[in-house]
Amino acid sequence: MVLDEFVEARGPWSAVVAAGDVLTIVDLEGNQAVDCLLYAAADTTVRYSAPVTIARQQSIVLTTGSVLRADTGAALMTVVADEVGVHDTIGGACSQESNTLRYGQHTREQHACVENFLIEGSRWGLGKRDLVSNINWFMNVPVDPDGALGIVDGLSAPGKRVALRAEVDTLVLVSNCPQINNPCNGFNPTPVRMIVTRPEAAL
Repeated sequence: MVLDEFVEARGPWSAVVAAGDVLTIVDLEGNQAVDCLLYAAADTTVRYSAPVTIARQQSIVLTTGSVLRADTGAALMTVVADEVGVHDTIGGACSQESNTLRYGQHTREQHACVENFLIEGSRWGLGKRDLVSNINWFMNVPVDPDGALGIVDGLSAPGKRVALRAEVDTLVLVSNCPQINNPCNGFNPTPVRMIVTRPEAAL
């Protein structure tokens, strides 16, 4: 065991996961979306790219075997175990601005994932220009035949896990999503657990 920490409901988290180590994210109570950004720790201008990852794997969902790639095409992390089967790459991160647009002016002051990323990213010298399209672990975003997408109840359950092996030293930023205006968290944000282990004990 390298690290074992709980992320409070609505809270941010970050750590550098060394190459070869495995980060396991545990959905403690079920139906909790975990927004995530990845950066090469040695050079944070090398960062997760949703378009490159989607194009290389020819799928918009992530599961066991998915390689999370940087904008350079380099592998940052690989999903080595997954108890849910579907994780989102296209739903994006909620923000105070998007909350206002989607749900009304009364939501403007609600804390959101972009704010969590900015708070946690500042610890590593990252700012708003360093934010890119993110991963949403445990989040269910089906796409209709006409291209419309929706945010619906998650497919996870209490204790479900997804495990990621770092291919290089990787800075991981997380927003334990605070959204309460759509079903991504079952309208009730809950804590999650972040565990970093050596390869022999991922799950």
